[in-house]
Amino acid sequence: MIIGVPKEIKADEYRVAVLPVGAQLLTQDAHTILIERSAGLGSGFDDKKYSAAGARIVETADEIYTQAEMIVKVKEPQPTEITKLHEGQIVFCYFHFAASRELTAACLEAGIVAVAYETLRDAHGRLPLLTPMSEIAGKMSIQEGAKYLERPMMGRGTLLGGVAGVAPANVLILGGGVAGTNAAHVAAGMGANVTIMDIDLDRLRYLDEVMPPNVTTIYCDPYAVEQYAVNADLIIGAVLVPGDRTPVLIKRSLLKKMKPGSVIVDVSVDQGGCIETCRPTTHHDPTYDVDGVLHYCVTNMPGAVGRTSSQALCNATLPFVRKLASLGVDAFAALGPGHAAAINIKDHRIVNDIISEVFPDLSKQLTPSSPNK
Repeated sequence: MIIGVPKEIKADEYRVAVLPVGAQLLTQDAHTILIERSAGLGSGFDDKKYSAAGARIVETADEIYTQAEMIVKVKEPQPTEITKLHEGQIVFCYFHFAASRELTAACLEAGIVAVAYETLRDAHGRLPLLTPMSEIAGKMSIQEGAKYLERPMMGRGTLLGGVAGVAPANVLILGGGVAGTNAAHVAAGMGANVTIMDIDLDRLRYLDEVMPPNVTTIYCDPYAVEQYAVNADLIIGAVLVPGDRTPVLIKRSLLKKMKPGSVIVDVSVDQGGCIETCRPTTHHDPTYDVDGVLHYCVTNMPGAVGRTSSQALCNATLPFVRKLASLGVDAFAALGPGHAAAINIKDHRIVNDIISEVFPDLSKQLTPSSPNK
């Protein structure tokens, strides 16, 4: 199979979807690997390393999209990239379709086979391709939140861990999954007073056992969310419903009751966000104010630490890239329900049940409304 790896063009995105070692192993599998020139530079991998690994360096993204049977990316295709996709082409990346009707409709129209990192499950029902980025985003949420609590950044001017004689900041984490757990560990390590909320009692019991004493677990209901949100200096939105749009836990009306200069970091923005006032931002322009509360809603937080993120991501994705390239879509899906769940769109149809429920009208689409590209 001809596999293409384009340079990511989303704003402030420095990750790359395949490392040189991945190119080497895919070449050994008898595939042809096309790497767009400079695709790996943002992560610290130059073209010479890819050439030495057996990849062929091409000059433009157009060459990648024209020649490749399978595209391997990090982030969802951007509008200019969607115009380059063609009928039956496999695209393997993060899509987060539930958060974007426009992206879903465009990919249906293009006729691609959309294989999503975020909905692939392993034999234990876990999300192995989402986990490493959730780990990084969780850790970064506290790093960024602490920075934006500083007064020059328009925050409250609060030090997360406090000092002797001064209370630490109150951190509320919504969601006790991978991102929330990593956020709690970092916030607790910095000395903050941390509350982590979830609706899974078994998960809360586990977290109660493994977290340090300055982390409290609370069952997540609307009353508890309001009670703790109004006292929080920093709120981390880390809610995940795999493949589906994130439920909104904090309404705009609650913001006026919160501390002026408090900060919200919504890690779940990729799936729509769990804060009603959440809207996507970039690393170049990461924050905005609503009712005196600073919002940080960058959609590709791990992209800022491209070297770490690319290594962590490719460690997880490469085995699945190799399987998909060697077996093809149908045989890949036949490996089990977790593999089949990764196939979101095929033959101009939404084939993932969760995405179908989000966009019931689009799920009925069977044929393109315009000639094939």
